[in-house]
Amino acid sequence: MVRIAREKSQTGIYHIMLRGIDKRNIFINNSDYEKFIEHTTKAKEKAEFTVYGYCLMTNHVHMLLKTESEEIGDVIRRITVGYAQYH
Repeated sequence: MVRIAREKSQTGIYHIMLRGIDKRNIFINNSDYEKFIEHTTKAKEKAEFTVYGYCLMTNHVHMLLKTESEEIGDVIRRITVGYAQYH
């Protein structure tokens, strides 16, 4: 199935949902949650975006983000690649 291209938000605000393959858990213990937040903080040091809110659950994440100059896909990549390598 072909994925429909993401529409660019005029406001720069996006609701992002991330989940594990086959809906598997992406957070096993408390240190995993902390590590995800750490990677989000590191990404904010390199890219201009605002986190309005987030909810971390065992098998998925919801984030409300506003991008400034960087594309949303690049922001998400900055957060998730490091966490995936850790996990």
